[in-house]
Amino acid sequence: MLCGPKGSEQNSLLQCSICGRETQLEELPGRREKYCLQCSADMATSILLVDEIDAATMDGRDAEKLVEEFALLSSRMLERSQSAEG
Repeated sequence: MLCGPKGSEQNSLLQCSICGRETQLEELPGRREKYCLQCSADMATSILLVDEIDAATMDGRDAEKLVEEFALLSSRMLERSQSAEG
């Protein structure tokens, strides 16, 4: 089976920038890194959470629940990253 653009022999499976899995990767706008589907979803969510936390803080609204959600998400991503190393 030929892989890559226009039938080239180049392998289209690369390593995820977070978990290190070799799989088809996704690109997020404005990011150079590429991620597997699961990590790209978490990364996109973390970007949105940071924006919402910043907006809430600037508006003087309570952001505690958003910060808690961000912490859980960050822990999950860190755990996935560390499991890839070992």
